[in-house]
Amino acid sequence: MSVFTPLTRAHVSDWLGQYDLGALHALDGIEDGVQNSNFFLDTAHGRYVLTVFEQLQRDELPFFIELMAHLSRHGVPCPAPVATHEGSYLGEIAGKPAVIVSRLSGRSPQTPTVAQCAAIGRLLATLHLAGQSCPLRQEHPRGPLWRQTTAEQLLPRLPAGDAALLASELRAQATSPSQALPRGIIHADLFRDNVLFAGDELSGVLDFYFAGVDDLLFDLAVASNDWCRDATRDSALDPARTGALLAAYHAVRPLDSKERDAWPMMLRAAALRFWLSRLADAYSPRDGELVATRDPAEYRALLCQHIAAGQRQPWLDAVIA
Repeated sequence: MSVFTPLTRAHVSDWLGQYDLGALHALDGIEDGVQNSNFFLDTAHGRYVLTVFEQLQRDELPFFIELMAHLSRHGVPCPAPVATHEGSYLGEIAGKPAVIVSRLSGRSPQTPTVAQCAAIGRLLATLHLAGQSCPLRQEHPRGPLWRQTTAEQLLPRLPAGDAALLASELRAQATSPSQALPRGIIHADLFRDNVLFAGDELSGVLDFYFAGVDDLLFDLAVASNDWCRDATRDSALDPARTGALLAAYHAVRPLDSKERDAWPMMLRAAALRFWLSRLADAYSPRDGELVATRDPAEYRALLCQHIAAGQRQPWLDAVIA
């Protein structure tokens, strides 16, 4: 994640006194992402990640922290929060809430393989099933209401072509037949830079700070839009990778016919969500060190590709007879 709040070794070294982690050995800012300040933290007892929350307030964080602890206990390879001497996962540094979690091994793939996409499908289904027993619940913060509100704020500021596309897609989403799809806790941001692999072996899933209750299919669409997109084919989804991801998911948590029918519009909703967030970041940038920005045009092109494809989604038809 980008670094908006710089920290010194001396500051962090003193702050670590409330944890049983030993002396600080190294502190390095992490460049990827756009929401929080993150640092690799090496101590006498091991390797960790320190996250300083830039937007979420302390009272908004227990759900996300407890979710990671719950999933870690239920076999999902995600960071485990580290408690202070007083037993609290949440601390405060530089006047902002912060958490330390275990650091997982592996690297994020730049060009996913078919085998890695299948691993993502299995991971996502396992996460969805494990999330059903999490005692805490909250709505997905970037769900339909956020998309509508953000779009309304952006529309007057956009070029005519972008504004027309956005207004048209909002109408299409609003008039799409509503179906009662399976719901539960979703990750909501399962991009390549939030998953670690050692070869084709999935070793970790990161960054749960957009998680919440929504249609499980939305999570599958978010992942497919990133892991299966083919940059050489005008943002179309690659058939082999998409088929592998969906089939692997279906083998763990079977998809039903309603989800099959909703899939084309769900792909569009997922593309719209990230086009909007990247537009919002582009029009209202934040200051910070090592700040990463994402190109809105990438998800605009993907949305247009899904609109052009219409209801033609043979991969899910092949998975759900």
